[in-house]
Amino acid sequence: MKLSTRSRYGLRAMFDLAQHEGEGPISLKSIAERQGLSEHYLEQLVSGLRKAGLVESTRGAQGGYFLGKEASQIRVGDVIRVLEGSIAPVDCVSEEDPECCQNSRYCVTRTVWEKMRDSITEVVDSITLEDMVQDAKGRESECNFNIFDQ
Repeated sequence: MKLSTRSRYGLRAMFDLAQHEGEGPISLKSIAERQGLSEHYLEQLVSGLRKAGLVESTRGAQGGYFLGKEASQIRVGDVIRVLEGSIAPVDCVSEEDPECCQNSRYCVTRTVWEKMRDSITEVVDSITLEDMVQDAKGRESECNFNIFDQ
């Protein structure tokens, strides 16, 4: 399974908002610059995230975007589902219409697809934006470690 740029870029934007949580509204321009993404494309992605309540916005000169919930309450899976739809690798095991296939009761490969879906779901729903921020802080401190400082 390959995720599209929608979820990859959308997750990067959400991570950026989580990193700057508490700093007030963040402009899409600043997110785009920091993350190396198209501002126009981010506008499209943020629209769906806002409708889902994962992002909120304020208008005006000091306006921008901020998380709709605490970073610890937003899971990677929430972002992916908003931007991609079902996490299922094939339609016959999607959350929307699990009985879409006539052969679902007899299909030998369905078990494989269900296990893939469940494994992916378990991973993406176990990681929050806060986890990502903490991981990034840990990586930053590792990169700043200098053996000559001892």
